Amino acid sequence: MKRTIMKDGSIQLVHDDTAATKNGFRPGMLALRDMKKSWTLAEFVHMDSQFSFKIKRQEEAWSKGCSLDSACCGGFQNYLREFNFSRQRFGYLYGSVDDDTMKVKVECIYEPPQEADPDSAEGFIALEDPNEEVVEQLAEMLGLKRVGWIFGHPPREKGFQMTSSEILMAAELQLEAADGVEKTPFVTVKVSVGEDGNASFEAFQVSLQCMQMVAEEALEIGEKPGFCNVNDTFTAIQEGKNSKTIENNFFLMLVPIEQHQSNTFICQFPEANRDHGRGQTHDEMKRQLSKSGSQGWSFIDLLSDFQLLIYLCKHLDFATDMPKICTSIKNRDIPLDEGYKIIIASMAGMDGSY
Repeated sequence: MKRTIMKDGSIQLVHDDTAATKNGFRPGMLALRDMKKSWTLAEFVHMDSQFSFKIKRQEEAWSKGCSLDSACCGGFQNYLREFNFSRQRFGYLYGSVDDDTMKVKVECIYEPPQEADPDSAEGFIALEDPNEEVVEQLAEMLGLKRVGWIFGHPPREKGFQMTSSEILMAAELQLEAADGVEKTPFVTVKVSVGEDGNASFEAFQVSLQCMQMVAEEALEIGEKPGFCNVNDTFTAIQEGKNSKTIENNFFLMLVPIEQHQSNTFICQFPEANRDHGRGQTHDEMKRQLSKSGSQGWSFIDLLSDFQLLIYLCKHLDFATDMPKICTSIKNRDIPLDEGYKIIIASMAGMDGSY
């Protein structure tokens, strides 16, 4: 505390943050005597160890693989191509996880509301999503859950995988998925374009130590693109030396990646929350559902589109209608009630058989 003369001329005792910083146990912390009057050596060592990290590379990811639905990933990369991959964007991956191998199978992508912002650390600004809970519950009705996230970025120099902001976001999402610093199958998928013009997808996880450091707020966005800064309150020991920055690749573990074609879902309806291209409308719904009865398409096949189902959530009763529709999508042995066909076809402005 220090005495300070206020604007009215009175003298008051005010907490002195500067003094705490100068005399603190560590930068930004109180002095030891302000925390506790007396300390044993063991207590001091234990206290100090909580703010020190010996950086170690984790050799293997927990997830043994990531399989991406080719249609939904194609739609994501095609959007990026419209801007020559100069506009960064992200989405959440929904699918299933093999309990034995933690292998992730991605069936759908949901892109929450966002704005492209090349001046921000992430390259985008995530906006408030009024439909977040609806999307989560819809996924659960379909037997899906959030298993990862995906982002697109412009080409980078060889060996530069992820920025510090991307590392921090990956760690935060893994922490949320694991409900703490625990093993998780949650993956990070990134997509960009190579010199040959072909898009490339890569999957990663960040290490348990990275999750712990982010949970403790020990890592910060760095000035160098491929490095995280270490918060002044903490100490990072890398290769026997005190380091104020950590190369991001130390935290990354590669996850084997492959593609598949979903046996349940299609990806033809316009994606939600995009500000460019086709929008989600009744006309688009008519265009899609009108294919029923031709080229081998059935009504339930065309309805089995995650984006279309998100759109329907706005127009049907979410609590009573959507669970029944999702049940018929999950299990084709349970036919969709004819009443729902009539209601949905009427919404789309369809005439005749479907």
